[in-house]
Amino acid sequence: MKDWDDLRFFLAVARSGSIRAAAARLGVNHSTVSRRVDAFERKADARLFERLPTGYVLTEAGEAILELAERMERDAVAVERRLAGRESQLRGLLRVTLPNTLAMTLMMPALAAFADAYPEIDLGVDVSMSMSDLAYREADVAIRVSNDPPGALFGRRVLTYARAIYGARDDLAPHAGDGAERLRWIGWSDTGASPQWVRESAYPAATVRHRVPNTMAHLEAAKAGMGIAMLPCFVGDREPTLRRLPPGEAEPDRDIWILTHEDLRGTPRVRRFMAFAAEALLAHRDLLEGRCPAD
Repeated sequence: MKDWDDLRFFLAVARSGSIRAAAARLGVNHSTVSRRVDAFERKADARLFERLPTGYVLTEAGEAILELAERMERDAVAVERRLAGRESQLRGLLRVTLPNTLAMTLMMPALAAFADAYPEIDLGVDVSMSMSDLAYREADVAIRVSNDPPGALFGRRVLTYARAIYGARDDLAPHAGDGAERLRWIGWSDTGASPQWVRESAYPAATVRHRVPNTMAHLEAAKAGMGIAMLPCFVGDREPTLRRLPPGEAEPDRDIWILTHEDLRGTPRVRRFMAFAAEALLAHRDLLEGRCPAD
């Protein structure tokens, strides 16, 4: 088709299965998506979606053009990346994605400092744990925690952060010594009363009673006395109402990487941000690696 925008709307609906979800993905009004999809079907002279109560489902005609549309999308995004990679000025939009935990505890001051130092660079910050697709320019730079990052990307491992076991200071006293077996874990998303990480911990006899699959909510649950928690040291050691449980040792958890697409590695604003972010993380190395336990 001559109009690439038609294919963008088609792909967003095909991938999300609904007009509203596609609109949220594209950042437009849902009526705009509906209108563009209807117009695209008229141009194609074919019904591309079945409108079902459960959502939009590709018809046989829609399935037939899906692969071609995805190939055109890859080519269009590749052109955008190549052009962005040739930019020579420290200005323009820089899309950055990083985990909520790092953003809320350590990195937001660094992002603010970067914005002050480079006022012509506009930061678009996505705070999530999902691995944004750098090939499709969902982000220009990703700060990610992973022991197995995608091999096709360019970047560096900055360091490995550590974790330890924490509990609310006031609530641990009744369970000290012989009462330690009565401690209860705050779990993550695992099922069962004794997942592997519990069995391998210093408190394998403690059972999981509650599940809070978000690190910052996990922190709040531990502060409130819901149970003991396995937390990153850069989260647990900064909270004065928590303390590490004996033996109090930190253990390596996951690597922190700063990544970009190969085509963008030479872009000045990308290169400058990656160096800036690495320096900001290394400034907190002792905290991240678990060498700053609270008294």
